[in-house]
Amino acid sequence: MRIVDGAVLVRVTAAPADGAANEAVLKLLAAALGRPRRDLTLLRGASARVKLVGIALD
Repeated sequence: MRIVDGAVLVRVTAAPADGAANEAVLKLLAAALGRPRRDLTLLRGASARVKLVGIALD
């Protein structure tokens, strides 16, 4: 995972089938942020390479 021009770039090995890759991205971000997975929501980009993720503050 790295940050380039204000975007977080991640790479996961999960296949993009049945939402597995999206779930892997959310789990990775949650771990990096020290937040539980339930605090992250995929807002946009379920079938795209660019995604928008919402993070619950509390």
